[in-house]
Amino acid sequence: MVREAVGPPLIFSEAFAVIFLGVIALNIVGVIPVLLGALQDEHRLGASGIGVTAMLELLSMGISTGLCGALLPAAHMRAIGVVSLLALAAAHMATMAASGVGVMEVRTAAGAPEGVLLWITVGMIARSRTPERWSGVFFTGQGVAQLILAGVFWLWMGRFGANGGFLILGLTTLVAVPIALLAPSRYKALAQSEGLRGAPPLRGWIALLATVVLIAANGAVSVYLEPLGRQIGLSARIVRLSLFVSLVAQVAGGVLATLIAGKVKYIRVFATCVIAYLIAWTVYGFGSHAWMFVSASALAGLTTLLLGPFLTPMIIQADPTRRAAMQGAGAQILGGATGPLLAAFLVSDSDARGVLVLGVGALLLGFGMVFALYLTNKK
Repeated sequence: MVREAVGPPLIFSEAFAVIFLGVIALNIVGVIPVLLGALQDEHRLGASGIGVTAMLELLSMGISTGLCGALLPAAHMRAIGVVSLLALAAAHMATMAASGVGVMEVRTAAGAPEGVLLWITVGMIARSRTPERWSGVFFTGQGVAQLILAGVFWLWMGRFGANGGFLILGLTTLVAVPIALLAPSRYKALAQSEGLRGAPPLRGWIALLATVVLIAANGAVSVYLEPLGRQIGLSARIVRLSLFVSLVAQVAGGVLATLIAGKVKYIRVFATCVIAYLIAWTVYGFGSHAWMFVSASALAGLTTLLLGPFLTPMIIQADPTRRAAMQGAGAQILGGATGPLLAAFLVSDSDARGVLVLGVGALLLGFGMVFALYLTNKK
């Protein structure tokens, strides 16, 4: 059974279903560089369009998650899950017929049901007694799913292109519909639990802003993985291999985060992750061999899934009421949208290295904010 900080415990099948819905919502995040890169190769999207499209979908997802957390009672979860999955599957299928602005419109629409599904998962994690552990479980499940998808894409998309990838996403989403029926029908109302409803205090807002900046740093670089690889002479197949390796490393990072949850201070994890990102991104900018690029992608993947679960305890320490924690997923998605948006202004069809400068600057700024919160925390 899953013991919650708020309300009765969930049985295993309910917890599994809730985590699975969140994984489906975020499947796109792990494979979006390959899908959008393939659309560019097929002349259905320009270089700047990659960043804009990623931004629009993630922004839509983040807004949807935030609005659900602020406005919706945690009831009728099964019905909401089923409707959201059907809407998301339709959006994936519709992308197969789109190009240019049409791709942007359809992917923006896809972000709304993705955000609703993510809200269902966040509701459970924010209520748990060990949110960093459940975040680790969620991130690990996400990494495993994206790893499987990347492997299938690597074999499948060479023959069927971007449409093959979106078809796989659509079918995977439909498979999740019966699983949504296993989710709990409701969570205990947050209004009855230690002030979880309402606006966060100032420190909570700072923690959320730091989250946005840190995720934006990684999002700006990762969404341009294929153009960065192509710029140093790598084939699309090698870049897709590097994504697959990155996702393998992400699973390892998620498992590691789950194992060390509650044992290591988040500030040490953050500092380690900053150093690792800087090493990986240096290779992206100045590496000259395929093995270096693939190794850097592995390091970046491990770092991403190690860092992610520790954002929640950082936010909770800044705001013990957990009001900010309820908006943590929205902040992460907003960061994932902001990074590609800013990056779109710094790239051209022939040069994508501007995203590395943006990534390093945002990374150091975000870590500085987290470190300031840590130093000023009331013991």
